[in-house]
Amino acid sequence: MNNPSVQQTESLFAFKRVLLIAAITVAYLLLAYWLIGFRIDEIYLVVFFNVLYFSSTLSRKFVTGFSVFIVFWIIFDFMKAAPNYLFNTVHIESLYQTEKKLFGINTNSNILTPNEYWLIHHNTLLDVLTGTFYLSWMPVPLAFATYLFFKNRMASLHFSLTFFLVNLIGFVIYYIYPAAPPWYIQQHGFDFLPFTKGNTAGLERFDTYFNTDVFHSLYNKSSNVFAAMPSLHSAYPVIVLYHAIKNKLGKVCILLAIVMLGIWFSAVYNSHHYVLDVIAGIVCALTAICLFTWLVKNNRTIRKLVQTFARNIE
Repeated sequence: MNNPSVQQTESLFAFKRVLLIAAITVAYLLLAYWLIGFRIDEIYLVVFFNVLYFSSTLSRKFVTGFSVFIVFWIIFDFMKAAPNYLFNTVHIESLYQTEKKLFGINTNSNILTPNEYWLIHHNTLLDVLTGTFYLSWMPVPLAFATYLFFKNRMASLHFSLTFFLVNLIGFVIYYIYPAAPPWYIQQHGFDFLPFTKGNTAGLERFDTYFNTDVFHSLYNKSSNVFAAMPSLHSAYPVIVLYHAIKNKLGKVCILLAIVMLGIWFSAVYNSHHYVLDVIAGIVCALTAICLFTWLVKNNRTIRKLVQTFARNIE
């Protein structure tokens, strides 16, 4: 009599499948080394993927669905090899002046951008709250995608692909319209310094308060300083909230709406984005939602690709 557990093990380690994943793993590591040099993060990524892919049928389906986020991370990481300032002029003063003109705050006969206002009027409570909100920018989408995976695989896939699409839109804009964040002007003025490293800006106060380097570590890995417009930090919670409402998650939607507003405010409060960047991020999110919905409904090729992908995670 055939043993189901043995058959499952044999299926998980089918020779062609093992060979394919090994080839993809080696190709990725070699490409990463060639483009951006060796980093331990790439090793963590391939270990994470391979362990889940070969552990069980369920974990294989999960990491296959999760691969949308992995591809996003790889593209984002590889952007280090071709910084956007090599392709177009970086907008520094023009964006700052537009922000001041549209959203400037009058104080003592002086006009400040919202970032400058909060730089002067920050307090410990807001430092902690905004830091906490900003930490959720990626964990919330990942946790939400995981929840949907176990609740509704097709809904999870639609969410993940919409998330991927908004990043592609954002990345294209980064290269068309390179833009410096508010903290850059606070530290360097309007001069263009191409090799400027990522900076925690106002989030440094969160790290200091808790005696940690969580934000310092994150921004040390920044792919490009001049990618403030649009704010994808502000786009992600819009997509999460939309799909939460679509999947009728009730009171969870209220919590996600609070997180969304918190991230928007945090981006400005901590001088990582202008209000204009936040608005652009929201527009990108709405564009991705509408475009993906339209493509699935009206484009037969896209619809079939989504259905094929879905069968691999069902």
